[in-house]
Amino acid sequence: MTYDDHPELAEYEPLGERPLRGRTMTVASRVFVVVALSALLLPGILLTISIQTQTAEYTCSVYARHYQPEAQGSSARFEFAGPVGPGWQCYALNTEGDATWVAPLGLIPSTPHQLP
Repeated sequence: MTYDDHPELAEYEPLGERPLRGRTMTVASRVFVVVALSALLLPGILLTISIQTQTAEYTCSVYARHYQPEAQGSSARFEFAGPVGPGWQCYALNTEGDATWVAPLGLIPSTPHQLP
């Protein structure tokens, strides 16, 4: 292809050695992309954590009342190294504040169901 084939390019002068396509992103563009992605993802992540925490607390309170009726309260915690592996664990609390493990709630806690 020559400039003779395209008269509109006859007086074209390249602007240095940098190509017109594939320009790098500016710092402001990168900051905007990070802020925009955070604004899209962060609310969903926080909502998921909140719902899982509430579900785990409710399920744990039901299990503690059923399997440890003498307990004064319950506590649900997410543990990476729990008694049966990673996930939510349910503990019954006594009057001294000691915790007794009651049941595993799994990685994603659900409503109470009969345990074996």
